[in-house]
Amino acid sequence: MTEAASPPEPVRVLLADDQRLVRESLGTLLGLLPGIDLVASASNGEEALALIDEHNPAVVLMDLRMPRLDGIEATRRERERRPDIRVIALTTYADDESVLGALRAGARGYLTKDAGSEDIRTAILSVAAGEAALDPSVHHHVVAALAGGKERAIDSSGAAAPELPDDLTPREAEVLGLIAEGLTNAEIAERLFVSPTTVKSHINHLFTKAALRDRARRSTTPTASGSPCRLAERAKAIGITIW
Repeated sequence: MTEAASPPEPVRVLLADDQRLVRESLGTLLGLLPGIDLVASASNGEEALALIDEHNPAVVLMDLRMPRLDGIEATRRERERRPDIRVIALTTYADDESVLGALRAGARGYLTKDAGSEDIRTAILSVAAGEAALDPSVHHHVVAALAGGKERAIDSSGAAAPELPDDLTPREAEVLGLIAEGLTNAEIAERLFVSPTTVKSHINHLFTKAALRDRARRSTTPTASGSPCRLAERAKAIGITIW
């Protein structure tokens, strides 16, 4: 008789948020999620850095707007000290400045505070496994930044597809185009006649492609008007590394 496999170790999480009510509510929620172990809570960025050293979490849920040291700067400093640290930006806001600032600082995920418990758990487990985890509401901010904020990165009108950048598949290019149009995961799934899980998989693949991760490479993607949009070059220009 074979022994049953032991359950995986829970993901050690540190929470940083300056609002006591939010911190305590989220802390209670995290304590109820399977596979999650909340090891410490911080009320500002400086305290978060100290507690990271003390508790060595695998994932940090980092509020972006905190006194003494904001979440973006705390993320940047911690990533410089420990490049392997995985930070999920957590904020009320989903504006360009917050989203791009967090990604530039090195956050691997971005969640708004109205995310559901299962979304939070999925994001933590995904980031702990080395994947990106972006709230669907912020996808278009990233695409717009990479495309220069003017035109769609991919033409998803059904016309003959031009040469794709590096190793993007036609389906990934199609998904990227729909993200650029502002569609949610569910809407993309409905448009492409696939499951939302499949859409999430395509999005993770998009954010891990070497063409977007390696800042030294340049790949071209024609926009709707036919002019080239250098995604990797643009990513470098705005200071974003996508995993």
